[in-house]
Amino acid sequence: MTHLTRRTLIDVSILATLQTDKHLRLFDCRSSLQDPAAGLLAYTAGHIDGAQYVDLNRDLSAKIVPGQTGRHPLPDRETFAAQVRRWGITQDSLVVAYDADNGAYAARLWWMLRWLGHPNVVVLDGGYQAWLDAGQVSSTRLINLPESAFFVRPAITRQVAADELQPPQGLLLDARDRPRFEGKTEPIDPVAGHIPGAVCAPFGENLDGATGRFRSAADLRQRFNGLGATAAGDTICYCGSGVTAAHNILAMVHAGFPEPALYPGSWSEWIIDPTSPVTTL
Repeated sequence: MTHLTRRTLIDVSILATLQTDKHLRLFDCRSSLQDPAAGLLAYTAGHIDGAQYVDLNRDLSAKIVPGQTGRHPLPDRETFAAQVRRWGITQDSLVVAYDADNGAYAARLWWMLRWLGHPNVVVLDGGYQAWLDAGQVSSTRLINLPESAFFVRPAITRQVAADELQPPQGLLLDARDRPRFEGKTEPIDPVAGHIPGAVCAPFGENLDGATGRFRSAADLRQRFNGLGATAAGDTICYCGSGVTAAHNILAMVHAGFPEPALYPGSWSEWIIDPTSPVTTL
């Protein structure tokens, strides 16, 4: 197998040729913030053959601690590494993550595996919908791989804490939609607005409106240049709870920028402290 260490995305046509490769590890990350049970129900109804299901709340997040954490706190690295071993991922595995279509949840797994030092992970461009649109078949087969001896290596990713954001040391990008950023609406968190100094960069704008796939690397470079990104590598990404911020990180890496840092707690953690400054427009 050719390892795709410099890739961020994989096309359906390439994935289809790899399905019988013993090194492939495929993960269905479909989820819904409004309905935590929806992802597993969708997976059970049909998925790409060979895929294991990944639960955003159970597998990719630690338990929420009221008054201390945001909505999707990162688990500690060893806890997540233990889950990676149960999935049968090895140092030689090519991991392909997908969700329903836009990559918002798959990018979380992409980031977290790189957090454990595993570089060989990509997101299926267009997700499960692209797989079906290409005429590929679905499956209801469940697999259970032997536990692996995966070991943690130095993180490829970067992250920052809340106390490093005032003032921001570089470009601070908020992946939420503009009405939430501006404080005009807030359907999830108890406080509306954004972190002072942040720039609105909705993750959905990384996608081509006509196809639902990621825009080209050149288009994404132009987008993030317009938002103020440079080759200095000083960009920080956040969102509501640290999930869709990974979509902007993936898009920037795909476009050739140095990998941005993630503020994992994001807005839902920021507003826990009533003294944290908040900006609205």
